[in-house]
Amino acid sequence: MSKLTDAQIIEELKKFDTATICNVVATYSGSDICLKLYDQWWGEYYTDTSLHCMYPEMSPVCGYAATAWYSDRRPYYTDIDRFALFDHLDATPKPIVLIAKQSFSSAKMKKLCGLFGGNMTAQFKAFGVVGIVSDGPLRDLEEIRPQQVQYLATGLTSGHGDLQLRAAGIPVKVAGMSVMPGDIVHMDQCGAAKFPAKYLPKVLEYARELIKREEKQKAVFQDPKFNYAKWKASLQQK
Repeated sequence: MSKLTDAQIIEELKKFDTATICNVVATYSGSDICLKLYDQWWGEYYTDTSLHCMYPEMSPVCGYAATAWYSDRRPYYTDIDRFALFDHLDATPKPIVLIAKQSFSSAKMKKLCGLFGGNMTAQFKAFGVVGIVSDGPLRDLEEIRPQQVQYLATGLTSGHGDLQLRAAGIPVKVAGMSVMPGDIVHMDQCGAAKFPAKYLPKVLEYARELIKREEKQKAVFQDPKFNYAKWKASLQQK
């Protein structure tokens, strides 16, 4: 088989769920098909239950991480260049998953801020964004749907206040997942996971092998002739 390009590998990884990606990048004792990049509990490589998939009918998404940090506007916050995020998106390899950190002066403000809507989604899609992971609510749910950009967000709301982009292209932590610009982010209905781009070939290799092994294991229990006594005896012989 000819060697796949990184773009081709990313397309192949969209055939897997995010749980499979987690299984091959973390550290699990006894497994010969995990990369051991992160501690399975404390590695900050996948999102927690605070985020929800906004378009569960969509297939998994995979791409390079671009990052942004937003907050409510305050007079003592420094404005950055208005094109900073667009420059960052333009320089990021495609496809892109935008990881957007939100920091607000109060928890109530964060719950009320529908930062991303239809217009912003259209802008970001033009720059190659295929998914957005952010620790705040979403608005314009139905306006965004036909644009085919996946979102992981905390929920839904209808409005927002005055916002400020604080930084772009910086390390961020969203919903327990710490991301560097240029990381690979895989996302589906259950959440998102990340890993460094240099591991793309190994992640695909191990993901394929993991699915093969899991299918073999499931076949044992899906066999109409499954017999508990025989299965138990086979394990006891190992």
